[in-house]
Amino acid sequence: MLSKQKVLTLGLQHVLAMYAGAVVVPLIIGGALHLTPAQIAYLIAADLFTCGIATLLQVIGTRFTGIRLPVVLGCTFTAVGPIIAVASTSNLATAYGAIIISGIFVVLAAPLFGKLLRFFPTVVQGSVVTVIGLSLIPVAMNNAAGGQGMPDFGAPRNLFLALGTLVIILLINRLFTGFIRAISVLLGLIVGTVVAYFMGMVSFASVATASWFSVVKPFYFGTPQFSIVAIMTMILVNIISMAESTGVYFALGKVTGKDVSKEDVVKGLRGEGIAIMLGGIFNAFPYTAFSQNVGLVSLTGIKSRDVMIGAGGILVLLGLLPKLAALTTVVPNAVLGGAMIAMFGMVVASGINILSQVDLRQNENLLIAACSIAVGLGSAAVPSMFDQLPDMAKMLLQNGIVTGSLTAVILNIVLVHTKKNVKQAVPDQAVQEASA
Repeated sequence: MLSKQKVLTLGLQHVLAMYAGAVVVPLIIGGALHLTPAQIAYLIAADLFTCGIATLLQVIGTRFTGIRLPVVLGCTFTAVGPIIAVASTSNLATAYGAIIISGIFVVLAAPLFGKLLRFFPTVVQGSVVTVIGLSLIPVAMNNAAGGQGMPDFGAPRNLFLALGTLVIILLINRLFTGFIRAISVLLGLIVGTVVAYFMGMVSFASVATASWFSVVKPFYFGTPQFSIVAIMTMILVNIISMAESTGVYFALGKVTGKDVSKEDVVKGLRGEGIAIMLGGIFNAFPYTAFSQNVGLVSLTGIKSRDVMIGAGGILVLLGLLPKLAALTTVVPNAVLGGAMIAMFGMVVASGINILSQVDLRQNENLLIAACSIAVGLGSAAVPSMFDQLPDMAKMLLQNGIVTGSLTAVILNIVLVHTKKNVKQAVPDQAVQEASA
């Protein structure tokens, strides 16, 4: 049984692991829509607050909702482009109206999605988890270099910080056991940030200007408005998120040793739908299960849901205390990148471990794994290959997790299920001919 202090410390580690991904979405959307600094600050506060509520809903769960696995929910990057497009052509109130309706859709569609799980055997699960990890590696490397688009991208000091953070994490895992090893990522981030401070790469200006307390208000940007086109767009975004989250559920199931059933997935997706509705009400974003935290669970070996409850509580607190939230933003991208290399690599290793349970000497299994991983990684690495397609198709196909998952499921149906049907049909026909 973990003490409260250890739960909060481990929870903070999970918050720092997903924080950059959570904060960058409101920053991108706020900048693209030319919102005021006060409005962007509200977006960040609302996002963190709703991340915390959504995580608590999933982890604690009820009889009908919540996956009850050590999962953290964060805003999906898939929604960035559509929200900007909808808000640019109409307004933010229309975007949030669409988010609310799409959340209702996810709640209602969850049972239907659960019925598709028979198309997710071990070979598909392993391929999907591997694709999730591989598609995250470029994110880690971009951060390690200083952040994509940053003026000092690839500067030696960024590479030094990333490597140093990774080495610290590895040394702690090698030299220590128990709780110290479990918080190796947190310690790596702290040491890396301290080193970066003495290198003149850490600024506390955002902390000084942030307010001490802020209350998240429903419908901050106005009463929700509704547009069929906007609603259909956000539904498509959340169908993609449902596929991603299902893969994350399977990955967590393998890491924690729990057999994820159809009912578990349905309850998890219902919880996600409720979280998406909350995102629309509080003017935040659609939410999905964050892959990076799967790697952290695997790396630390801490599988307790109490830790995620602690993480959810910290996120809620950060949403109410902007100055405290700003303090977590001082961690340089390069330091985060060094930690991400270890975490995302663990996701890849988990996928490979799942695939090791599959008989890859069977040609069908080999083809499913090979093609799905290749397509998923290719889509993530070269998303521009779909630039000539319509926006809807482009949004779907530029997500490596979705293309890899779809490829694995389709190949499983074509190569395995049809083969079984043929084998069953041939004996039946032979019996009929013999009796005739």
